[in-house]
Amino acid sequence: MPRLRRLLRLGLYLSLAAVLIGGITLGVLYWLIVPTLPDVSALRDVELQQPLTVSSADGKLIALFGETRRYPVRIADVPERVKQAVIAIEDARFYEHPGVDWRGVTRAVWLLATSDKDRVPGGSTITQQVAKQFFLSNEYSYTRKLTEMFLALKMERELGKDEILELYLNKGFFGHRSYGIAAAAEFYYGKTLDQLTLAECAMLASIPKFPSSGNPITNPERALVRRNYVLERMHEVGFISAAELAQAQAEANHAHPHEPPVELDAPYAAEIARQAAVDRYGAGAM
Repeated sequence: MPRLRRLLRLGLYLSLAAVLIGGITLGVLYWLIVPTLPDVSALRDVELQQPLTVSSADGKLIALFGETRRYPVRIADVPERVKQAVIAIEDARFYEHPGVDWRGVTRAVWLLATSDKDRVPGGSTITQQVAKQFFLSNEYSYTRKLTEMFLALKMERELGKDEILELYLNKGFFGHRSYGIAAAAEFYYGKTLDQLTLAECAMLASIPKFPSSGNPITNPERALVRRNYVLERMHEVGFISAAELAQAQAEANHAHPHEPPVELDAPYAAEIARQAAVDRYGAGAM
């Protein structure tokens, strides 16, 4: 019995020492990294690249120029079902945590400590993903991950939750040159966000994880599995009922490419307009 007490006491001391050392290390890293973080308030005025649209005086489409599809939307114009689908699959505690979900971090640290893997899932919030998209590289390192976490905490002190979610919905890549969820809705379904069914909302929310290999056109079977998982998550967190879950999962995948139709054939006028835009605003105009 005395030996057991000594072992328990030793285990307690070692645990406390590990927590203390970890806290000191984190504090030192915070002190070193935070002064180097960018000004996140600039995100309020960020301008995302959009295609150059050439239209006639009466609004008929003549041409679209540019390598990306993107139609930024305000968060106030995003239907609740779309937001719920994204939050359910990406960050169920988005409106509760301060930018970093410490539960997820603890789970990720535990997996790292108890497995032989260099990378483990979990821990990245929507805020952290926005921080990475706008400010950081795709390099995987502990320093970059800590910078991402500190940046996310800073973002949540200066930006509102809805501002951050709006950035996420407009910035993300959804496959087939589509950036932002509004462009994805138009390309895959030929719809605006308010016209989407529940199943379509879930499908779009599922794409950013595997935008090239898991979208509903390139790999419809994989996309359906992923869509149904999003729907299950929506049910688990209380966003939809069991009946809504069953009905949405029964819906077939009918995604196919939708390109905005050219309504007025005037290629010469379109090229003149394109060149004028480049001359005035530079190549970044497209």
